[in-house]
Amino acid sequence: MKQFEITDDFYLNGYPFKIISGAIHYFRVVPEYWHDRLQKLKMLGCNTVETYIPWNMHEPQEGAFDFTGILDIRSFVKIAGELDLFVILRPSPYICAEWEFGGLPYWLLQYPELTIRQSCPLFMQKVGNYFDRLFKEIGDLQLTAGGPVIMMQIENEYGSYSNDLHYLNSLADMMIDRGVTVPLVTSDGPWGDMLENGSLPDRALATINCGSDVKQHFKRLKQFHGRKKPLMVMEFWIGWFDAWEDSKHHQTSVTEAANELDAILSEGSVNIYMFHGGTNFGFMNGSNYYDKLTPDVTSYDYDALVTEWGELTPKYEAFRKVIGQYTDLPEMDLVTDIVYKSYDRQFVSEKVSLFESLEDISSKVTSVSPVSMECLNQGTGYIYYKTEIDKAGVIEDFRLLNCMDRAQIFVNGKHLATQLDQEIGEKLTLTLAASDSQLGILVENMGRVNYSAKMLHQKKGISDGVLINGALHTGWDIYSLPMTNLQQLDFSKPYEEGVPAFYKVICTLDEVGDTFINMTGWGKGFVVINGFNIGRFWSVGPQQSLYIPAPLLRKGENELIIFETEGVVSPHVTLTDTPNLG
Repeated sequence: MKQFEITDDFYLNGYPFKIISGAIHYFRVVPEYWHDRLQKLKMLGCNTVETYIPWNMHEPQEGAFDFTGILDIRSFVKIAGELDLFVILRPSPYICAEWEFGGLPYWLLQYPELTIRQSCPLFMQKVGNYFDRLFKEIGDLQLTAGGPVIMMQIENEYGSYSNDLHYLNSLADMMIDRGVTVPLVTSDGPWGDMLENGSLPDRALATINCGSDVKQHFKRLKQFHGRKKPLMVMEFWIGWFDAWEDSKHHQTSVTEAANELDAILSEGSVNIYMFHGGTNFGFMNGSNYYDKLTPDVTSYDYDALVTEWGELTPKYEAFRKVIGQYTDLPEMDLVTDIVYKSYDRQFVSEKVSLFESLEDISSKVTSVSPVSMECLNQGTGYIYYKTEIDKAGVIEDFRLLNCMDRAQIFVNGKHLATQLDQEIGEKLTLTLAASDSQLGILVENMGRVNYSAKMLHQKKGISDGVLINGALHTGWDIYSLPMTNLQQLDFSKPYEEGVPAFYKVICTLDEVGDTFINMTGWGKGFVVINGFNIGRFWSVGPQQSLYIPAPLLRKGENELIIFETEGVVSPHVTLTDTPNLG
């Protein structure tokens, strides 16, 4: 049986072992391509793969677990093992990862007495229920049981969030109680009090996350260790993520990144973040919040060594040269056949307005006041609030109270205003021509914040109400719109220009390959291909095309549904073999 130990160094079967790892998130890559991405990692010279585990994907509704398809972590780990790769798992309840709510499930917000990421008994109970199920999937994959998993992480960058060491110790106890026998680690930034706040030196190896100045940060880590322990950068940031409205796609210097890698490997071990970023499919992108809300785009390309769509980059070749100075580089032939196809223009064949479709894809809930998504057991997507106003004339004070993230306001089906983030709550003036006007408010969850104390307040939709001339308005019809059942749309119903609507495109394909749907000419929304939500688009950029992996397509007829909210549309889309990340 193989053994992996952490003392003054990493030891595999009694011999010093340098971890050369790369990050691949299985939940951001279609399963058919897991082998390809892992094989490319092996060809780089890596001996290990690292992945987060997103709680909100595996338990999307409380007590309902999913470990199938793109969430089949067992298969992902087993494929890695078949390629003689070791695995680092990061199963902490919080992952950050530029992922919706940092991987925490939205339904935690349904408990007003629950505090996330601290020694809150109710939170720990929910984590324990999740761990009970999760470790049935991964427990026997540990090296101690003959599998490839050599380490697990307790929490993620906890030192930048809080200093509740009792919470960290409780998580470690919970993992050990559920059969974790491989060494435990923590990872934090090397700045300020982060290592002190987020580490358990007697129970877990402290590692650091950074993208530059590694020599200096290793000095700080050595000082923190106090005695000889292995040095490791658990997240060596070699690129960065993009947010909507960024001026361009983030890219970093190949030479500088390769030099920093060499600096790391000369003293310690590394996990390259990201080796391959993948895609924020569906509505699972996270957001950051500093001066304002900055939701992440659909692509998680990250300027990684392997692009979002699987191509090797100059940075990959530069890193391979560096790694070749520290280990033998394997020669192997790729076995997954991946081609890129251009299918040219595909025209819209049918369309229907959202307001005509509400009863088809949602069930109306009546309420005295507006309530949040979470109150209706909804995690992501959109929510629509509708009410009647029985007076004509000017409404001088119209305001949305505690509403997140983006609200579009309609009067009698006509768009009046859009408010985003900090604009929400600003006073509006409405002029109503009739005494029986209908008010509608479409609110979009643009991705819950995944980092910082802003995570404490992430209920979406309208939580506190709507003011009309200074008074809270009552009597609402509410429609949850998670957009998971678009097969129920009736395209024979009416369509109106200038309002949110659904558009159907039928693509008949003779051959199937990876492709990119260019959304130039469209406003804001998301795209579903054969029932699979490939993610959001927005004309503000920088991303202008969405990646469609070939396994999501089929020979013959493919159904593409576009939901667009701004009334900015084109009669067609273009499927091309060239991506446009901006």
